[in-house]
Amino acid sequence: MPKHTILRRHVLATAAAVAAAVALPGVVCAQAPIVIKFSHVVAANTPKGQGALRFKEAAERILPGKVQVQVFPSSSLFGDAKELEALLLGDVQFIAPSLSKFDRYTKKIQIFDLPFLFDDIDAVDRFQSSAAGQSLLTSMKNRGLLGLGYWHNGMKQLSTNKDKLTRPEDVKGLKFRIQASDVLEAQFRGLNANPQKMAFAEVYQALQTGVVDGQENTWSNTYSQKFHEVQKTIAETNHGVIDYMVVTNAKWWDGLPADIRKGLTEAMKEATQHSNKLADELNEADRKKIEAAGKAKIQKLAKEDVAAWRKSMEPVWKKFEGDIGRDLIDAALKSNK
Repeated sequence: MPKHTILRRHVLATAAAVAAAVALPGVVCAQAPIVIKFSHVVAANTPKGQGALRFKEAAERILPGKVQVQVFPSSSLFGDAKELEALLLGDVQFIAPSLSKFDRYTKKIQIFDLPFLFDDIDAVDRFQSSAAGQSLLTSMKNRGLLGLGYWHNGMKQLSTNKDKLTRPEDVKGLKFRIQASDVLEAQFRGLNANPQKMAFAEVYQALQTGVVDGQENTWSNTYSQKFHEVQKTIAETNHGVIDYMVVTNAKWWDGLPADIRKGLTEAMKEATQHSNKLADELNEADRKKIEAAGKAKIQKLAKEDVAAWRKSMEPVWKKFEGDIGRDLIDAALKSNK
């Protein structure tokens, strides 16, 4: 028999044997786990960093051998300016930017920047868990982004280099550092103050040298950046919220098997609870540290003071009502008790 005929028969026999083996019950071909890259821009020991690590642990526990989560903290994979683009290109599967980063995808997200809308972080929680809050997670799907959860940084407090900070008139004419946000700019202009857009890394020196008179931030950011050392007064205003949204690529998510999506959703719920608990505890601890340091006086606001601030901010709410939606603002107000 010719050699080429023998070789052909051998190849066919081998192929048939492989096909039969695959068809046999109980013969399983090993499948590589789905690799999920979670990139964020803060340190691993922060609440967001710990939330990402808990997500990895929970996802790999709930879906053993099916997923592998790789966490990249401190901008080690993508920085603040590039992470959204990287997500949309499919170079990373999970990121957790500040809520203010999403206003170019949906103006409704500006609800979180509206001043004196929420009484406290519990009210924010109630709104984020409500049907209205959850609807924002899917509001950018047509732009390729799908939100999977909200993670806390915390409520914002107002600080200045002046002795008094209880009523809206106390900030008239003062210069305040703000994040890049149309709502935050309108907030301070509505108070007859002067907003100054400035990078976070520049704030301490600007406060120290008097380039700006004040700033707004969470207790944890204020303490970690030592802003309290170069401010005289911090008013416990709780006038806004700095939170994150964990987002994924909508097309990638929809392409996952149903059991994988279910498992990752469970893992995200666990990670969200963990991260938010840590954030709340950190803010409370850092508030106490600021108070103990004694360099900046913490002022509590009476109910009538808060009412005065809220009243002065109503024109700002009105200005952005068309973009955000009156129904969403009303839902947020209902979250206050």
